[in-house]
Amino acid sequence: MKIALLLPGGDIYRYRKGTFKKALRYAPLTLTTLAALVPPEIEAEIEIYDEGVEEIPEDIDADIVGISIITGTSIRAYRIADRLREKGITVVLGGVHPTLMPHEASQHADAVVVGFGELTWPQVLRDFVTGKLKKIYVARASTEIKHVPVPRRDLLKKEKYATINTVQVTRGCPHHCKFCVVPVAWGRRTYYRPVREVIEEIEKLEGKEVVFLDPNPIGDREYAKKFFRELIPLKKLWLGLATTEVTDDPEVFSLMVKSGCRGLLIGFESVSQLSLNEACKEFSVVGRYGEIMKKLHDQGIGVMGTFVLGFDTDTPDVFERTLEFVNRIHIDLPRYSVYTPFPGTPAYKELEREGRILTRDWSLYDGQHVVFRPKNMSPEKLQEGLLWLWKHSYGVPSIWKRLSGSRTLLSLSLPLNIAYRIYATNLPKYVR
Repeated sequence: MKIALLLPGGDIYRYRKGTFKKALRYAPLTLTTLAALVPPEIEAEIEIYDEGVEEIPEDIDADIVGISIITGTSIRAYRIADRLREKGITVVLGGVHPTLMPHEASQHADAVVVGFGELTWPQVLRDFVTGKLKKIYVARASTEIKHVPVPRRDLLKKEKYATINTVQVTRGCPHHCKFCVVPVAWGRRTYYRPVREVIEEIEKLEGKEVVFLDPNPIGDREYAKKFFRELIPLKKLWLGLATTEVTDDPEVFSLMVKSGCRGLLIGFESVSQLSLNEACKEFSVVGRYGEIMKKLHDQGIGVMGTFVLGFDTDTPDVFERTLEFVNRIHIDLPRYSVYTPFPGTPAYKELEREGRILTRDWSLYDGQHVVFRPKNMSPEKLQEGLLWLWKHSYGVPSIWKRLSGSRTLLSLSLPLNIAYRIYATNLPKYVR
């Protein structure tokens, strides 16, 4: 039996066609985890194709194909799925977008997986073998992430990524940010892997670097303390994600530093407290952002700070204010997106109710295209402002201002700034 697993890419991020460079790419976990979940009784040849680093071939030799989809790649994925099905290949769709829009996805698939795939994907394969494939598989809400097999990293094209050492420790987030798909797709419950299982997986990784993909690894502080304590002896250097609560607990923060943290992606989202309150992110306080950055930089931790433009409280001066802010508090790598109402989120429902959604072309739902009518500026002004902010944030003056006061590793932050400068320069070519 031959299985192919695909991860389609949007125009901006697709191999050769897009503008994302190797320095910005780490190996995704979805395909390698699905490969590891193939039941042992099924003798299968498995191929994986990540369109971020390689082309998906026109002629795939497979009996069944699994495609993982986010909203921005759904149109691309549907076209691939339709083509494969015309050739008689069975197609299964899963991921965030099919979880949010299962009936839409079912028009392009033989089966759709809704929710987590740890239990459903093996059952899909068993049903396929016995000729009993169902149209939709829904994961039980009680699914835990324990005893998950080690991802099949051996199937990756290792030379295509900055690192293949990506690991998931927890899943989910207790917050309910209005524009975020996580609480809608997966619920507000957080799932935790047994610490010992995670440590044993990390011990087997080659090299010192690790990238953790958890959206909020410190959500449970007792769990975080236990995990960091066991991680310290491994002497790894790691990058991960966190909320603006990262420095609130001195003990957790101290253990995080000792465990090898060298970089964090933090969703600051806005330089306006009104905008944060609007997004249901009251736990983030703009007045503390400078203090948070100083604490992180004092420990040699670099920060990719993400910002969203286009909140109802944003006015046309938000772009210049944001640029001044990221330069002043020395955010190592600022990253920007426009407010995007992903289907199923409170943001989508609100804008749909108000008649402000401009298009349902999901290929434009990539965070870089304006797909709704802003309140205090035109869609064109918001789109132009986003591109202006990318351009000026990765101009030489801004890079110099940010890095000269960051106290972090230039060997890491400077190459990443150069990679994002290339991205920012080329981004206007991809905005429709």
